[in-house]
Amino acid sequence: MSQLKSVQEKLRLVRVLRLLKKTYTYEELSKITGLPITVLNRYVRGKVLPSAERTKELLNLLLPYINIEEEVRKRIKFDEYGFFDNMPVLSDTALMSLIAEDVAGRYMDKNVDRVLTAATDGIALGVHVARELNVDVVYAKKKKEVGVEKFYEVSYVPSASGSVTTLYLPQWALKKGENVLIVDDVIRSGETQRALLEMCRQAGAKPVGMFFLISVGDVIERLREEYSIPVESLIRLE
Repeated sequence: MSQLKSVQEKLRLVRVLRLLKKTYTYEELSKITGLPITVLNRYVRGKVLPSAERTKELLNLLLPYINIEEEVRKRIKFDEYGFFDNMPVLSDTALMSLIAEDVAGRYMDKNVDRVLTAATDGIALGVHVARELNVDVVYAKKKKEVGVEKFYEVSYVPSASGSVTTLYLPQWALKKGENVLIVDDVIRSGETQRALLEMCRQAGAKPVGMFFLISVGDVIERLREEYSIPVESLIRLE
């Protein structure tokens, strides 16, 4: 194992421990791992990193205790009207890193050149996934950036608002022939995501997949049928 890979695995262990610490006590983690509480505390705080051999052993012990889908579900907050807040998911950097590892594993064989999302809620997931895939992330905005002359531009009418929305993406952000993975935190109607797909068409880039933390209804199935590309979500809400 290279030195870089070794360090990455050690940092992965720290993220796993920090995530588990939100559910388990140090006493419980000590029983699972067989390590003293003081040692676990130093690992969680990042004060000390374990050896490569111990890192491998601990990951094998601890990863079965993590169910990413369940971790996301228990963080989503619903109000009395059925609307939900997913900020507790997006703000949990340890969880987002593990989600990104999962997404990267799904699309590693697609030779992704760019991760594309829409500002602002999709940026957190986009950054984490792009880092795991070792590519750049670009995002479309509802306003033109000052200092940029040429944009890809797509207008659409969201069913929830009934007013015209326009997304802008600098033309340097996507190049002809690039393989693009589109990600976002939530997909409901698919209108924003279709706009991102249209930007890929304008650029001559190739969408190779779409991934969302949360999908609502059957929109995932409809997009698969329309575009014949992999479209996935971590959890689905009816």
